[in-house]
Formats: sequence, structure tokens, C-alpha cells
Amino acid sequence: MIKAVLFDLDGTLADSLIDLADGVNRAIAQKGFPTHEVEAFKYFVGDGIPKMIERALPQEHRDSDTINEIKDIFLPYYALHYADNTYAYEGMPELVNTLKSKGFIVAVVTNKEQHMANEVVTSLYSDVFDLIFGKRDGIPAKPDPTAALMAMEELGVKPEECVFIGDSGMDVATAVNSGAVPVGELWGFRKEDELLANGAKYIIRKPQELLTIIEELNK
Repeated sequence: MIKAVLFDLDGTLADSLIDLADGVNRAIAQKGFPTHEVEAFKYFVGDGIPKMIERALPQEHRDSDTINEIKDIFLPYYALHYADNTYAYEGMPELVNTLKSKGFIVAVVTNKEQHMANEVVTSLYSDVFDLIFGKRDGIPAKPDPTAALMAMEELGVKPEECVFIGDSGMDVATAVNSGAVPVGELWGFRKEDELLANGAKYIIRKPQELLTIIEELNK
């Protein structure tokens, strides 16, 4: 019986690509490095800010000192501009509210820094989520299942009682690794073949399709 739905954030609940790209491009340009088209960031994001910055840097400059310098420029700027061009995907607020009204637990599990995840989610979805679990010190990033399992424990549900939905292979792998039902979606940043290759059991193209999957699982 499915009792909870765990959502990825960037590329699933929120289209944050422009703001992330603007912030990183601004930071790397300040250090004299070449910038990237917004579309390129579809394959830079998803594994946390340090990894996003690493991927945006030239291969020969991906050392920890340079990454940290860029991060120190990026974070204060992004903290002020994280919502300039970030919005909830069409149909997602309705899906989350429908799930909540039907008695499901809804949570966010993301590699985004905790305070930023809190700000983005609450600005777009108010306080509808039962838990927002962002990147925390000492807890490995997805696809390691630790964050998802800790979220489940805090919510009082078992892995087999959860659906985990995201737009990337990393999200699907997190679901598989944690024991949740892995659902990939196609309105985000990545492609269907990546989702299937990482173990997606279901692929959806519109948010409301998730309700049908949960109904089928709970028959």
C-alpha cells in the first residue's frame, strides 16, 4: 500500500534551470572562465551545487579550491535571485494538493542545499509538504539512499510504501536503492532512455498520470 510520495525538486517540482544557469555563469565569468547556454545545465544540475559547478568549469580547472571559490560567489547571488525565473511546473501544485487531500504523505528529497530547498519549495508550494529534506552535512547526496531512507523514517513510512519521482537517472537510482517505487517523469531535464537505464518502473509525461499509477498500486 502506497502511503507517501517523495519528490525530487529541480526538474520535477520546480523549473529552476534559468536561475541556476544565471548564477553559475555569473560566477565562472567573474573568474574568467567561459559560460554555457542554459540548455547545457540540464546535464550539470542534479547532484548538488559543487558538482554542478565542477561540470561547468573547464576540465583543467575542476580542482576543489576553484570549485569552492566559484561556490562562494554563486551562493550569495543565488540566495537573492533563486526565484527570479523559477516556477512550479504546470499541473504540479494541483497534483501535490490532490495527493495531500487524499491522505497521502508528500515530501521533497533533494540534493539542493537545505535552506535553499526550503525557500524554493515554500515560495512555490507554500507549506503543503510534510517534509523537505535537502542536502545536509554528513549525509551523502543522491543516488545514495541515505537521505531518502532518513526522510521515510522521519515520516513513519516503509520504503515499499513510498513512490519516489524524479526527472533524472540519479533520482530513479535513488528510488531503486532505497526500495521505493521508481517513477521517472519527462517534463524535467533528462530523457526517457536515461530513466529506464537506471531502473524506472514507470515513466509519466504529465503530473496527473501519477495518480493513476498510485491507484493501480493500491488496488
